[in-house]
Amino acid sequence: NAPDGNATTAAEHAIAMMMSLTRNIPQATASMKEGKWEKKKFSGREVTGKTVGIVGIGRIGSIFAERAQGLKMKVIAFDPHMPKELVEKIGVELVSLDDLCKRADFISVHVPLTKETKHLLSTEQFKMMKKECVFLDCARGGVVDEEALYNALKDGQIRGAGLDVFEVEPTTKENCKLLSLDNFICTPHLGASTAEAQENVAVAIAEQVAAYLLRGTIINAVNVPSVSAEVLSQVGPYITLAEMLGSFHMQIAKGGVEEVTIEYCGDLSEMITSPITVAFLKGLFTPILKDAVNYVNAPIIAQERGIRVVEAKTTRSDDFLNLVNIRVKTTEGENVLAGTVFGKNEPRLVRLNGFRMEALPAGPMLFVQNNDVPGVIGLLGTTLGSAGVNIARMTVGKQREGNMNLNVILLNTDEVVPAALLDTVRSLPNINEAMVLELPELVGA
Repeated sequence: NAPDGNATTAAEHAIAMMMSLTRNIPQATASMKEGKWEKKKFSGREVTGKTVGIVGIGRIGSIFAERAQGLKMKVIAFDPHMPKELVEKIGVELVSLDDLCKRADFISVHVPLTKETKHLLSTEQFKMMKKECVFLDCARGGVVDEEALYNALKDGQIRGAGLDVFEVEPTTKENCKLLSLDNFICTPHLGASTAEAQENVAVAIAEQVAAYLLRGTIINAVNVPSVSAEVLSQVGPYITLAEMLGSFHMQIAKGGVEEVTIEYCGDLSEMITSPITVAFLKGLFTPILKDAVNYVNAPIIAQERGIRVVEAKTTRSDDFLNLVNIRVKTTEGENVLAGTVFGKNEPRLVRLNGFRMEALPAGPMLFVQNNDVPGVIGLLGTTLGSAGVNIARMTVGKQREGNMNLNVILLNTDEVVPAALLDTVRSLPNINEAMVLELPELVGA
C-alpha cells in the first residue's frame, strides 16, 4: 500500500475533465475527425471567476481545490466531517449540500461510496443546480444516481457531465444510457493511471518490502499497523479493541470530531502504544469512509481533518490490569469510553459516559438508552424476538453517580436490526434512544 501515491493524479484528472467539458474538447475532436469545422457550435466558457463546489474536501478534494484556486476559481465545499476552521484555512467556504448545488457552476465529487453517500447526488439535487452547471465524478461509482444524471442531462437541467467511475464497470452502452448523450464525456476509471503515479506507488512498495525482509518491520500494510512482529504480539489484542471502540464511538457520536485523547493505563503504559492509537483512528473513520481508510492513512486523515490526537500514559489502573481510556471531543459535545482485554483476546467496553458495563463491542449491535424502570428489558427482548431477531448477548450499563434513573443497554444480535424494527423499538415506553451499530467482527469468536 502506498498512501498519497496517486492523490495528485486523481485530482488532476478531475481538473482535466472539467476543462474538457468547459471547452467542448472531446466533442470538437470528434466533429473534426468527421471532416467538419464547427467553431460556433463548440464555443466554450472560461472557468476564471466561476464557483466550483467540491463534495468531500479530504486529501484529493483539497488538492483539487488548490488547483481550482490556481485557475482563479471560487471554491466552496460540502463535508459534514471536516471542521469549518480547517477548511477556511485553505481558502474554501464550507456550505450545506443544498447550498452547494444551488451556487456552483461546477461540481466535483471526492467522497468514498458508503451507505451514507450512495446516490448522494440524485434527482432532487440536480433540480437545484444551475442550467450551466457542469458535474464531475472521478471518485467512486454509485455516489451519483446515474439514472437521475441521465435525465438531468437529457432534459437540459445541467450543461454537461463527466464521469471516470460508474456503478457498473466495465461500462458499455448496454448497461449505461449516459454513453448515448452528446453532453456527457467519460474515461474508463483512469483517475490513478499516470506514469508518475505508478512509479511513486512502485517505489514505495519496493521500499516497504525491503524494510520487512531486511529488518522485519511492517510499513504501510493496510491490514496490520506498521510495527515489528515482537510489538505486534504484545499489543495485538488491544489493536483489535481500539478499532472496535473507534467504530463504536463514531456511530453513537454527534457532530464532527475535534480532539481524541487516549490514556494507556497499567502495564500497557510500558509498551509501544502508537499502533493502538492508529487502530482507534481507523475504527473511527471506517463508518464514514469504509474501504478508503486503513492503518496507513488513518493518521493522515486525522491530520487533514484538523483532529488533535493526544496520547497519555500512567501505570495506575483502577479495577483492571490494563485499561484504555478514551475521550473524544466533537463539535456537539464529548464522549468518554474505556476498554480492556479479558484473557488472551476478549475485548470489552467497560465504561461509557459514566455507565459501567462489560460489553463485547463486536458485530451487529443495538444501543439503547432507557429509563431505569421495571419491564423495559422484558419488553425489548419480546419485541426483538417477535420479529425473529436473536439476542446473542446483552449488557446493562449502570451509573454509580449522577442520574441514577437511566440505563444503557447494549445487545449483540445475530443479524443487523432492520430499520422498521428499530423504529418500533424507539416507540416503546421508557426508551429514550435506540440505534443500530455495525462493528468489526471478532475473529475466532
